[in-house]
Amino acid sequence: MVKAYGNTLEECFANAGYALFDQTVDLSGIRPVETFSVEVFGDEAEDMLYSFLSELLFLEDCDGVVLCELDVKFDGGKVMCEGRGEILDRSRHRIKSEIKAVTYHMLSVDAGEPSVTVIFDV
Repeated sequence: MVKAYGNTLEECFANAGYALFDQTVDLSGIRPVETFSVEVFGDEAEDMLYSFLSELLFLEDCDGVVLCELDVKFDGGKVMCEGRGEILDRSRHRIKSEIKAVTYHMLSVDAGEPSVTVIFDV
C-alpha cells in the first residue's frame, strides 16, 4: 500500500506514479533523459488515479519505460502527465520487484488532505 501526499491532487498523482516506479526499480540510477507523455480519462477521481497508474504500469511492462520525474495536470476528467526517465537497462539498473497490477481495493483520493492511497498487487 502506498499513500502519496502533495500540495495538490495533481502532485499526489505524480507522487503515486513515482512510488509505482520506485517499487520496481532503484530510481537513483534512472536518468531523466527522455520525455514520455501519458493521457488517460476517468469519470471520478478514483477512476482517474486507477487509469493513470495502470497506464504507467503498462508503459513499464510493455515498453520498458521507467520514469523518475512526473508532472501531472488535470483537465476535467483527463489526466495528462509529462514524465522524464529512460528505457530500462537490466545491465545498468537495479530491479527491485514486479508489480502485477494496480488494484481498486482500498483505493482512495482525498482532496481535503490532499492525498491518494493505492495498493499494488505484487
